[in-house]
Amino acid sequence: MGDKIGIMGAGALGSYVGAFLSRIGEDVTFIDMWPEHVEKMRTSGLDITGSQGPFNVPVKAIHLTEAQNISVPFDWVFISVKSYDTEWATHFIKRYVRDDGFFVSLQNCWNDVPIGEIVGPQRQLGCIASHIEVALWEPALVTRGGAVGRDSGHTVFRVGEQDGRITPRAEMVAGLLDNIDAAYASDNLWGERWAKLSQNSMGNGISASTGLGSQQMAEDPRLRQIRIHLAKEAASVGLAMGLKVVPIQGVPAETWADADKGDVFEELDGFMSAHGGRVNWLASMAQDVYKGRRSEINMMNGLVAAKGREVAIPTPYNDAVIEVMNGIDDKTLEQSEDHVERVLKAVAR
Repeated sequence: MGDKIGIMGAGALGSYVGAFLSRIGEDVTFIDMWPEHVEKMRTSGLDITGSQGPFNVPVKAIHLTEAQNISVPFDWVFISVKSYDTEWATHFIKRYVRDDGFFVSLQNCWNDVPIGEIVGPQRQLGCIASHIEVALWEPALVTRGGAVGRDSGHTVFRVGEQDGRITPRAEMVAGLLDNIDAAYASDNLWGERWAKLSQNSMGNGISASTGLGSQQMAEDPRLRQIRIHLAKEAASVGLAMGLKVVPIQGVPAETWADADKGDVFEELDGFMSAHGGRVNWLASMAQDVYKGRRSEINMMNGLVAAKGREVAIPTPYNDAVIEVMNGIDDKTLEQSEDHVERVLKAVAR
């Protein structure tokens, strides 16, 4: 209690985390560029529904243009904007953070490095939110779709320093997040981050390009094949980089990397068919497409492909999904289930 906390980017996850911290009495201020969202939060608070709702909590929210009125700097901030907004958002908010304050990346992808380059790696922490399904379809209303990780023994939040030390501030942030769902301070930020990147890359682009939800993807053997190979490529790249990749969706990275072996593929196919979730959830990238926003594909699957080239590991499935999603982003393609066959034909070339 007592720290002044900023949340730069009140999307689904930032709003979700900030709502819980506000509810337990933390001094949280949301800064966002969606005017209707900010105004609704101001007038009606934040509503949380789904597996940890319903509840409403009053919150402090300001428009991006009002940040100049911040008179007392934040002790630390969560940066939870889309990955492609990371650099400008960090430059923008750093002037409103104490000189000895710090910055926590509560994002997908690999943003710890660029944030650290802007503010100094010693002032940056990563926070992986592993397998948490949240959506913000309308202003000031956040829905959690999946089960609570604590109930199944899964740790959702993993907080780590770039240099691998377990520090008091990492433990403090993890302790706060533990009020939401299971959390710990990790000595393996990069291995944790790559596992989450692999998890995202095996589902987000396919859900976004086709418009299909988690249950539909689990039921279709073609989609299971694509997703298994997306994970295989990502796991293989991460291991070749020398990272200590933690389990991906509860399955060891080494198992995913061996997916070309017939018995391993059958095991993974059975696993995927049984894990469609309690609801037919749309991935966060599919939510972006629905809202007409640019996707994070080039910073998600694109990073897998780029690192694959560095370590000489081919990534044909990731390359095919990137090509489709770039077409959707530039409006030359429309969201369609036909992209399943497009990807399969591309990898067969």
